[in-house]
Amino acid sequence: MEQQKNRLSNTALHGKEERVKRIFRDQIAEAAGILEVVLSGIVLVGLLFSIVPLVQWMPGLIVDGNEVEVYEFLTRALDIVIGIEFIKMLAKHSPGSVLEVLLYAIARNMIVGHEDAVQNLVSVAAIALIFIIRRFFFVPSFGQKLPGGQLAPDVAHLYTPAPEEGHELGDEETSR
Repeated sequence: MEQQKNRLSNTALHGKEERVKRIFRDQIAEAAGILEVVLSGIVLVGLLFSIVPLVQWMPGLIVDGNEVEVYEFLTRALDIVIGIEFIKMLAKHSPGSVLEVLLYAIARNMIVGHEDAVQNLVSVAAIALIFIIRRFFFVPSFGQKLPGGQLAPDVAHLYTPAPEEGHELGDEETSR
């Protein structure tokens, strides 16, 4: 009888420990989510500040756009685009957004990087591989839901009904 009581109390204690662990894990995940949002905000503010010099260079490009200024302008602009995609990746939490960031980063390296032909060929192959992964190996159910339970924006269009005839497409559908 005494052993059975000990087993029950050990089982109850183990259940409480598991509950505390689960609550603690949930709180850590929540804190990490908040830190992720704060980091996204900091990156967004930094990107907004980095747009100012980009706009200031534009008149100089029109008057005297030498190759160094054009190169710096493109480098900065593409860095901002990659930063924007990074923020979207943090917000969406989906594999599709990760593939987009990789795609933009590789394309930026090809456009503004001064690489040799072999590295350009590898970059083109990497971009082709990203498209192949996206088209044939990307499983929509993997990462299709946001933490709140809604469909991720990059897969939501797969599950929305087609617009009826005579109705205009929304902005999101025309931008694709």
